[in-house]
Amino acid sequence: MERIALETEVTVVITRDTAWPEGTPCWVDVSVGDIPLAIGFYSGVFGWEVIQGGPETGGYAIAHLDGRTVAGIGPKMGPPDTPTVWTMYLATNDADATAAKIKGAGGHLLMEPMDVMDVGRMGIAADITGAAFGIWQARAHTGVGLANAPGALTWNEHLSRDFEGAKAFYAAVFGYEYGDMSSDEFSYATLLLDGHEVGGIGGYPDGTPADIPAAWSTYFGTADTDSQVAAVTNNGGSVVRPAADSPYGRLATVADNQGAVFSLISIPPGGE
Repeated sequence: MERIALETEVTVVITRDTAWPEGTPCWVDVSVGDIPLAIGFYSGVFGWEVIQGGPETGGYAIAHLDGRTVAGIGPKMGPPDTPTVWTMYLATNDADATAAKIKGAGGHLLMEPMDVMDVGRMGIAADITGAAFGIWQARAHTGVGLANAPGALTWNEHLSRDFEGAKAFYAAVFGYEYGDMSSDEFSYATLLLDGHEVGGIGGYPDGTPADIPAAWSTYFGTADTDSQVAAVTNNGGSVVRPAADSPYGRLATVADNQGAVFSLISIPPGGE
């Protein structure tokens, strides 16, 4: 996905029906304890039409917007204390080869690559900072079919306490180059694939509480951040960081009604 535009620029809405280029954030899903409760929340907040799968899928649900796939809602895996979280998946042409690169670069696999029926092959990994992410080798399911639109995935961002180490890891695994945006106050870079910005990576600023782990963050677009925050709270969610202006749009960080954290960012009207 191309980087979100400045407020004064036009944001390009992206639609896609084929597999995303390797290294591109291509899918996001939320792991929850109560799938119907999550479906009600996200349908109320974003207007998603959510189709839940049968027992063979574990009840995994696919959310659609304007007839295109935008996200997944699935059951939590693991012990009862497994957190309710959003997971970002990076596209790969060969999940097993990417898994080997992850291990070779110092990361580890939380879930070895496995086939998901006929829809794709996936794995879950942790990088050298401890941040979890997924890898997705597309088959029948190619990932998000709509991006950079209100209610759709717009940006993914990695934050940790090892900025240089994280950059080295992702360059080794996915071949990223970086567009440095750092200053004396913060460390930040964009992830570049063939010159296109597909995400961000940064270092936590001084004073960040020690209990905040390294993580990938998911941003959904909105036409009106404040109204979207109100929709979150009206549907049982909560505000983690109140709405505030930034050079790239009005931002807010919120949590759903089961505690999964995600961010909202206003995007100006754009074209196809």
